[in-house]
Amino acid sequence: MPIDPSVAVGAELGQTSFSWESSDVLLYHLGIGAGADPLDSRELRYAYEKDLRVLPTFATVAATMRASEPPRVSFPGIEIDLAKVVHGSQSVTAHRPLPVAGKATASSRITDVFDKGKAAVIVQETDVTSEDGEPLWTAQSRIFARGEGGFGGDRGPSERIDLPDREPDVTVSTATLPQQALLYRLCGDRNPLHADPDFAQAAGFDQPILHGLCTYGVVAKAVTDAVLDGDPTLVRSWSARFAGIVLPGETLRTKIWELDGKFIVSTESVERSAPVLADAVLQRV
Repeated sequence: MPIDPSVAVGAELGQTSFSWESSDVLLYHLGIGAGADPLDSRELRYAYEKDLRVLPTFATVAATMRASEPPRVSFPGIEIDLAKVVHGSQSVTAHRPLPVAGKATASSRITDVFDKGKAAVIVQETDVTSEDGEPLWTAQSRIFARGEGGFGGDRGPSERIDLPDREPDVTVSTATLPQQALLYRLCGDRNPLHADPDFAQAAGFDQPILHGLCTYGVVAKAVTDAVLDGDPTLVRSWSARFAGIVLPGETLRTKIWELDGKFIVSTESVERSAPVLADAVLQRV
């Protein structure tokens, strides 16, 4: 059985120690499209070490920046073919501004496994602390394993967030590059779904698609630039559900509503008029 919830739920996945340098942060920021205007001082906060500030979504790659092998979905009670897996949702909460370089320890666990009928949803949570034991960030990811549901488990809670019944306060268009996935995969995600046309077709896609976490970072940056004057240190948390794929080279249209001190976000592909991110919320410090 690929998934055994009785074994998986609550399983501790151990601790991982890792480090990063400013060059890792710079590469990540370039991978999500920073530096498009190299004369813009706000862009240089992401792309030049002189006044480098770290977008909290860097947390999603900090521990795996130097990975050179495709990831595996292999945990206690869980063994799934990578071709069946898509990212469901992601959240990152920064407990303080992320340092441009540092050493840290990540502690991960499986907190839930949900049964969506045709798919299973695996919820993983990770707490990261600095060398001196201070909390840096907490991340939660949900991955969909297609064809692995139907085991009689709980469907899990709804993550739906209703959009305000009015025009957005801000709308932003962000272009992605045709080679965006090839660049972003250097941040440690070597899943061939994002580079190999044959693998992508075998997984049911017409062509390689952009990493969900790349889209997650691209949109986080777009919102930060639009409503926080391009200062990523003001981002407290960012969460989003992956509602559809992005093809490298597409333009993203992001709608932003300010509501009760937070920003509600929805993103779609301009070319396909198709949803990309939904139920997304950015909270500021």
